[in-house]
Amino acid sequence: MKVTTIFLVSIFLVACNNAPPVANTSRPINAAQQSNDAKSVLAHSADASTPRPVTSTNGKMPGAGGGDPIDTSKFDADITSAEKELKANPSDESAKSALADAYFARGFALTEARQYASALGDYRRAVKLVPGHEESKKWIDQIVGIYSMLKKEAPKEGSEPPPLPFKKEA
Repeated sequence: MKVTTIFLVSIFLVACNNAPPVANTSRPINAAQQSNDAKSVLAHSADASTPRPVTSTNGKMPGAGGGDPIDTSKFDADITSAEKELKANPSDESAKSALADAYFARGFALTEARQYASALGDYRRAVKLVPGHEESKKWIDQIVGIYSMLKKEAPKEGSEPPPLPFKKEA
């Protein structure tokens, strides 16, 4: 069901992206405004369960300086704990799976916060630990597709940025 929804939303986004811009004023639209309008259409046409291809105000892809900062401390603690377990038992498949799941959980949270580049790194780490981790593979393909749709290059493996710093409010 989720895959079907993602597919339909992708088709809708492509169709919306090919539509000519509509001017709401009598003044001509310049190329920069037209580009921003197209980004706005992309940002507001996806449903809430699908990562939205949005660029930040500095023109970069979210996760490469954009997106929403989130508190990843619980995920970080789970990853640290799973890493210790795997280090103690390097041949334990359940320890590898637990670490892959911890990376996936943080990656999913980062995806929801539109920190796509950071999430991509976590999904890649999960697949490296457990090559058959299908959910991570699916999200890698989805995020790389978002970059491709925006005509941007996805970060190379190992060069993904860390999650945005989160500042707790007093």
